[in-house]
Amino acid sequence: MKPIRKSVCVFCGSRAGKAPEYTAEANKLGKIIVKNNWRLVYGAGSVGLMGVVANAVQSNKGEILGVIPEHLLEKEVGKTDLNTFIVTENMHERKKVMFMNSDFVIILPGGLGTLDEFFEILTWKQLGLHKKKIIIININGFWDKLIDMLNELVASGFADLSINDYFLVIDSVEELSESI
Repeated sequence: MKPIRKSVCVFCGSRAGKAPEYTAEANKLGKIIVKNNWRLVYGAGSVGLMGVVANAVQSNKGEILGVIPEHLLEKEVGKTDLNTFIVTENMHERKKVMFMNSDFVIILPGGLGTLDEFFEILTWKQLGLHKKKIIIININGFWDKLIDMLNELVASGFADLSINDYFLVIDSVEELSESI
């Protein structure tokens, strides 16, 4: 096995969502992670989009670091057959461990947890706590309203225009190789 070049943290849903494109893109992302010889760092669940990404990485013989808080082991069906499996005390520790063990971050569609993860790392970047690339994969325009809201923050004077420089929006995982 070749040495890992980079580790990518993927924040995404513990549900698959209604559009089949979400699952298809998550599966493609897992394959691209292995093709680029990256290590997947993710929430260690077997369910939803996170399970799809992890299964694609595993079935293509990629390396995975999974991090899950103790209280979600059962709910998210903790995927214990990973290269590295870490159980944390809480969600905050989970995000920190995932982020600290990655070189860049990808945001796929997801729910409140994904929004929480995105906003925390975005805030850290705004505060100058990191310079890691944050890439939003905007499948079927899923994140359009979020991007509109961020633009409204700027227009209303609650954020500087520079927040748009803190992340990159792409429409599909195929664009990922051009973005790293």
